[in-house]
Amino acid sequence: MTPKLSKTSISISALMLLGLCLGYAVTVLTRLPWWSLFFIAALWTALGLKLNWGHPVNARYRKVLPWSLVPLCIWGIYIYLADSFGIVDLGAVFFHLQAGMTDHGGTGKMFVAVFYTVVMVGVLAAVTWLSRHDQRWRLAERFFAILLLASNPLLYGLGQRSAAMMTDDGAWLDRRYMPPPTDELHDAPNLLIMYLESIERTYSNEIFGDAYEDLNVLGERGAVFEGVRQMDNTGWTMAGMIATQCGVPLMPAGLLHDSQFEPLSKVVPGVDCLGDILAEQGYRLSYLGGASTQFAGKGLFYRGHGFDTVKGREDLEPQLDDPDYVNSWGLHDDSLYDFTAEEIRRLNREDDGPWGVVNLSLAGHAPYGFPSQTCLDRQGEFDGQDILYSVECSAWLARDFIERLEGEGLLDNTLVVLLSDHLTMRVSVWDQLTALDRDNTLIMLDENLEPQRIRRDATMLDVFPTLLDALGFELEDNRAGLGASLLSDKPTLTEVHGLSVLNERLREEIDLQHRLWDGIAPQRVEEETTHEQVYETPADQANEVDVIR
Repeated sequence: MTPKLSKTSISISALMLLGLCLGYAVTVLTRLPWWSLFFIAALWTALGLKLNWGHPVNARYRKVLPWSLVPLCIWGIYIYLADSFGIVDLGAVFFHLQAGMTDHGGTGKMFVAVFYTVVMVGVLAAVTWLSRHDQRWRLAERFFAILLLASNPLLYGLGQRSAAMMTDDGAWLDRRYMPPPTDELHDAPNLLIMYLESIERTYSNEIFGDAYEDLNVLGERGAVFEGVRQMDNTGWTMAGMIATQCGVPLMPAGLLHDSQFEPLSKVVPGVDCLGDILAEQGYRLSYLGGASTQFAGKGLFYRGHGFDTVKGREDLEPQLDDPDYVNSWGLHDDSLYDFTAEEIRRLNREDDGPWGVVNLSLAGHAPYGFPSQTCLDRQGEFDGQDILYSVECSAWLARDFIERLEGEGLLDNTLVVLLSDHLTMRVSVWDQLTALDRDNTLIMLDENLEPQRIRRDATMLDVFPTLLDALGFELEDNRAGLGASLLSDKPTLTEVHGLSVLNERLREEIDLQHRLWDGIAPQRVEEETTHEQVYETPADQANEVDVIR
């Protein structure tokens, strides 16, 4: 009797574990509340007990290795990524593997990853035990393995990319690439770009209360751009920076990289970005960020594209009055803004031509944010979960920083740009955010820009030419990179084709990827050709005449 009871208890334990994991996966991938996982687990366990899974009549034991183990592991990876980031971007995964993840601040996620691994080992053990003790499971799990492989979005994305590489046209985006201007800029203004980590404009919706209010106040005296959406390969920090400063999506080097098992030595060396253009104009350029510049190639990107001063956590943390006043990613934003203000004072004192300063905040970083002590003093206790607290902190700190600089006269003849680096990843108000039409923050403040709201169907690629236009550059056809200036009436690619078409074309693109990584990719032997305008669709003929010159 004891062996039978033992076998029954093992079967129940295996079913309960599988039921809980199934319920959790469903809640991650849908809008069902977290507690519904227990209802799903109960139904699964009840079904298993009803059908006597694991101890059927006339049970026949076979020492088999289930086919579904590998497909289950791949699904486990996908669930972990979806639970951590909300949207799983394969481009981000591949880029970070090559660009490096040194000094990342996601130490908490490491413990979560270990927990996921332990649970997945339990899932694999449960499936193996059931398959060995129940002939019905042995027969069904083979078909289950095929279903798991066919339905996994990770494999679907890889399959799409592989199939796209066999298409006839892998240069659709590359033909639309417009080199940025090279003409001399007269009466060049200074430039301050503030990337507000994950602070998308969607937070301005009334359902989020006053979290975004300080940015709304700043926007009342500048140009506010609405409808700046997120296309594929622009949805993480480095990708957002490259999209807005180079006018291209960040297509990872992938197999184009000469040394597959070594980190990247350069980041998108094949295109001229904002830093390259401004350096040619005599700008003195500085980047300051609270996180390490070694993470995801930030230092490589800025040093390789014209920036003289590039400082991150490793440079700024030793200068803190209190070395313990940091978070898992790096400096709090109040510290970062103090260092940025000092850098601007230095550049103003030197008075040796125009300057450009870029900084990147951390307060709004998913999943909970990192509110600084000044926000805690102002807003009260932080519960450690509510991202809206951190959004309010980020917005207030940005406004306070700009007003301090203005009070010192440090922003005279300066274009100030506030923007999100990308849409936020999974946070406490994820379900509310994803139910809305989401867009990025883009606010420009300048004495030559009249207060206005500009609603355009655009992407982060259009920020690049808009920046150049606002600085006073003469843009050919009001375009640069793959974007169109939102201060002009030039249609954006999104307005002409729609976001879904751009994402589809991006999956098929080969030539643009080669353009981005020219210099570290193997050289292609090609006959020199001159591209002429190609009309792929009726929409091209109607709206995109002379897009390519």
